[in-house]
Amino acid sequence: MSKEEQNNLDIVRHLLESAEAQIRSAMQLLNSESGGKTKKLKSINLAQKAADLNILSEGKMIEGVFDGEMMMGPDKKKYPVPANYASKSKFVPGDILKLTIEDDGSFVYKQIKPIERKRLVGSLLFEDNQYKVLAGSKSYKVLLASVTYYRLKPGDSVTIAIPADEESSWAAIESAAIEE
Repeated sequence: MSKEEQNNLDIVRHLLESAEAQIRSAMQLLNSESGGKTKKLKSINLAQKAADLNILSEGKMIEGVFDGEMMMGPDKKKYPVPANYASKSKFVPGDILKLTIEDDGSFVYKQIKPIERKRLVGSLLFEDNQYKVLAGSKSYKVLLASVTYYRLKPGDSVTIAIPADEESSWAAIESAAIEE
């Protein structure tokens, strides 16, 4: 197999994994509607934050709240945030984002108000078909794009950022100690 073919396979694999993660998130959202109280309270909190934000310029600019994978707008719609951008930008649930919808239909996101963060050190693990970081007694979901960017594997030590004053099931990988 040529190097170009291998690169194409890697890209397709990454795109499929990203799509799978977004489908998992949508399923979790559906399940949380009938699930535990904690998850429901968290969803209400993000929805309340999003409701206070604006849709500017007749729908061309939308402010919203990052939920770990998507941006929730004041119109109750969820807007996909590219996993590689969310990973690179180290977005944390609760961050306020601005989405600009360009004339050609492309989405451009910008962080306009980061939430206060707390950093923890933990160990990467893979369970329930999802990468997570176990920090203290809690595990936090992390984006696959962060795991692939740092070339991490289960057992690697990572530093994560989580909301300082709010409960979250998601974290952003800040840095990693990679074992060769």
